[in-house]
Amino acid sequence: MIIIGALIIVIIILIIATAKFKVHPFLSLIVSSIIMGFVGQLEGSIIIEKISEGFGNTLKSIGIIIAFGTIIGVYLEKTGGAQQMANSIIKMIGEKRSALAMNITGYIVSIPVFCDSGFIILSSLNKALSKKTGIPILALAIALSTGLYVTHVFVPPTPGPLAAAATIGADIGLVILLGIVVAIPTSLVGLGWAIYSSKKNTTIGQVISEIKEDTEDLPNARISFTPIVVPIILIALKSIAEYPTEPFGQGIFTEFLKIMGNPIIALLIGVFISLKIKKQNKETHFDWFAEGLKNAGVIILITGAGGAFGNILRATDISNTIQNIFGEMQVGIVLPFILAAILKSAQGSSTVSIITTAAIISPMLVPMGLEAPLSRALVVLAIGAGAMTVSHINDSYFWVVTQFTGIETSTALKSHTIATLLQGLSAILIILIIKVAFV
Repeated sequence: MIIIGALIIVIIILIIATAKFKVHPFLSLIVSSIIMGFVGQLEGSIIIEKISEGFGNTLKSIGIIIAFGTIIGVYLEKTGGAQQMANSIIKMIGEKRSALAMNITGYIVSIPVFCDSGFIILSSLNKALSKKTGIPILALAIALSTGLYVTHVFVPPTPGPLAAAATIGADIGLVILLGIVVAIPTSLVGLGWAIYSSKKNTTIGQVISEIKEDTEDLPNARISFTPIVVPIILIALKSIAEYPTEPFGQGIFTEFLKIMGNPIIALLIGVFISLKIKKQNKETHFDWFAEGLKNAGVIILITGAGGAFGNILRATDISNTIQNIFGEMQVGIVLPFILAAILKSAQGSSTVSIITTAAIISPMLVPMGLEAPLSRALVVLAIGAGAMTVSHINDSYFWVVTQFTGIETSTALKSHTIATLLQGLSAILIILIIKVAFV
C-alpha cells in the first residue's frame, strides 16, 4: 500500500505544481517519475534508465505523428481552410440550423487543430451568423465549443488521444474509428445543452471583436477538407485490413493499405496536401512549417515525460498492488475516467490530464482485465471522457470561449461548464455500453 499512497501523493503534488505554482507539466512529470522510482525501491541507475527508455519509446511511436498533425493544423488556420470548412457546412445545412452547423464544424476542425485555436479562428463567423439569423450568440458559441471539445479528446491525430494510444498500446486506427462513433452523440449532447442554456441565459456580454464576413480570399472547400479526411480514411483502412478476418485478403492491395495507412505516412500525405491549400511563397511556407514544429515541440516533450512516468510505474510493484485492491471491485474502465476527471478538474489541461492518466493506468491494464485490443482502445476513450469533465475557470479553453464570445463568467459556468460535464458523463456511458456489447 505504500506505493499506492505515494502515487496518490505524487498526483496531488503534480496537480498543485501545475495548477497553482504554474510548474510546466514536463518538469512535473519528470520529477514525479524520479520520486516514484525511489519510492518503488529502484536503484538510481535503473530509474534513469527507465525514464530514458519510457521517454524514447513513446516518442519513437508518435513524435513524428504529432509534428505532422500540428503542421496540418497550422496550415488550416493560416490559409483560412478551417473557416472555409465552416462556411461549407453552413451552406449545406442552412443558416437557420447554424447551431448544428457550428457543432459539426467544431467536430471536424478540432481533429488536427487544438480546440482553443479552432474557437478563435471561428469566433468571428459565430458573431456574423448571430447577427444575420437572430440565433443567440450563446447557442452558437457553446455549440461550437462542445463540437471542438469532443474530437480534441477522442480522435487522433489530436495529441492527447494520440499520446494515450501510444502509452496504453492501443491501435490508433481502432481509437479513431471508435472515437468518431463516441464523439458524435457526445457532440450532440453539447449541442442540446447549448440550445437549452441559451434560452435560460439572455446575458451574452459585449462583442469584443469585429465581425468579418469576407470570404473572397478563402481557399477551395474541397482542398480544405482533404488534409483531414484523407489521413483518417487511410489509417482507418489499415486497421480494417489488419482485422483478424482479413476483409481485404492477403494480396498486394492489403500490403499497400498497411503502408499508406501507417499514421506517419498518412499524416505525411496530409502535410503535402495542406501545402497545396493555398499558394504561398517559400518564406511563408518555411515560417508556417516552423511554427507547426514549434507548437509540436511542447506537446512532444510532455508526451515523452508521460511515457517516462508510465515506464517507471511499470518497473515498480504497482501492478500487483492494483490487482489486489481492485481485483474484486470490478471498477474496470470507470477508473481511468475518474482519474482523468479528477486531474482535469483540478489542473485545467485536457491534454496533460490524458497523458498523465494514461501513464498511471498503463501498468494496470492486465490486472484489470483490459489488455485486449478493443479494451485498450476503449480505455483511451474513457480517459478522454474524463479529460473533458469539466472545463471551468482553471482551463484556458474556458477563457477563450468567454472572451471571444463576450459572455460573463457566471453565464459560461452555467452553459459551457455544465455542457462539458454532461458530455463527459454521456461519453463514459456510451463507452460502457460498447464494452458490454462487444468485449
